[in-house]
Amino acid sequence: MPEKTDNSRYIRIWQTVQLIPTGTVATYGQIADLAGLPGRARLVGKALAKVPDLGWKNQAVPWYRVVNSQGKISFPIDSESFVRQKGLLQEENIIVQGAKIKLFEFQWQPDLTELLFKLTY
Repeated sequence: MPEKTDNSRYIRIWQTVQLIPTGTVATYGQIADLAGLPGRARLVGKALAKVPDLGWKNQAVPWYRVVNSQGKISFPIDSESFVRQKGLLQEENIIVQGAKIKLFEFQWQPDLTELLFKLTY
């Protein structure tokens, strides 16, 4: 069971990931920064692996919209998780070439008001 401090960090990460709009992606580092956890990109990956089955506060946490800093899916190519993530992204009309998404085209660029009114921490 994660420590209480990890749990509160996980919740901040989940809440941030819930804000990523359909048809866009964010990087692990971007989510860490927005969640107030700069330099904790790996913690984002850990938190996404621990999302409750019903999501957070009965809302889905779209883990599949988070990619690495090069715009790539981090799972090994042809793994079940890779195929699932790629398929979910493609359902949202995000173009995935091999394992890569063009960040300049699909990366979420939240505006300040969006963050001020939607993030609760």
